[in-house]
Amino acid sequence: MPFRILSLDGGGLRGLITVRLLQRVAQRQGLARFIDRADLIVGTSTGGLLALGLASGRDLEEMAGLYLQYGKDIFKDAWWDNVRDLGKVRGADYDSKGLAAVLRRLFGDSTLGDLGRHVAITAFDLDNEAAEEAERTWKPKIFHNLPGSDTKDRGERVVDVGLATAAAPTYFPSHKGYVDGGVFANNPAMVGLAQALDRRNAARLRPALDDIRLLSVGTGKVGLYVKGVKHDWGYAQWAPKLSALLMDGVMGIADFQCAQLLGEHYCRLQVPILPDEPHQMDRVPALPVFDQIGRQRGVAEVNRVADWVQRFWM
Repeated sequence: MPFRILSLDGGGLRGLITVRLLQRVAQRQGLARFIDRADLIVGTSTGGLLALGLASGRDLEEMAGLYLQYGKDIFKDAWWDNVRDLGKVRGADYDSKGLAAVLRRLFGDSTLGDLGRHVAITAFDLDNEAAEEAERTWKPKIFHNLPGSDTKDRGERVVDVGLATAAAPTYFPSHKGYVDGGVFANNPAMVGLAQALDRRNAARLRPALDDIRLLSVGTGKVGLYVKGVKHDWGYAQWAPKLSALLMDGVMGIADFQCAQLLGEHYCRLQVPILPDEPHQMDRVPALPVFDQIGRQRGVAEVNRVADWVQRFWM
């Protein structure tokens, strides 16, 4: 019996690209409800919000509204906040009030245990508050609602999990000691694979590796590179590039690992964002561009993935 995992990358407002790509796959005859067959939806940041929305029963067009209708509220910048924070020097670019209001509107006081589908949502715990100083550390956190011996997250409010997974450093404040899971898994495909294989899961939700089918969907690939063969740089030179460099690095290794472990049972859907196109995750005026990219780019790639879904997922 196949165990199907849908993995959704982080990327802020570029999550609209993810939604449109999924809609295009679903347009293939016989695939209209392929997402409903997912046994686990795993997400980071904006992908985490999409995972929570889909698990709560919302369809893809409703989730597109998260960006098109509420994007300006989530990434609402105020000049007095910029003055107070000296840009990003002393504080996050945005407060989380707008995002919190949107999440409350979508999910109310529901918990992970109330969701109709299984999810695994990444965040990063800045302090585990261990009693022993030697054991006190920061660490990755996976919020999930899979039944088994590890069920402590089922009582977590969906709103709080959403705020935690989307708390991207420099963009939003941390939430209850958590920041965005993108710091370790902006592509959470390996997180989904590991969570599915967790021995603490109920037996019926603990598949063999050969039974897993994993579809990973990105938010657009930006063509970034650093010229030259030697870079004797310090903080000032590396700082503007380091975030994107590390993020692309961990995304690439997750893709490689899943492909090696799962072979043809793994599929990645990603499309390019061209050098002259906007790619900033918080750029609200770029939403029409992201919408168009998701709707039109990568025809051959979408067809390849739809063929894979028909063969291995359905």
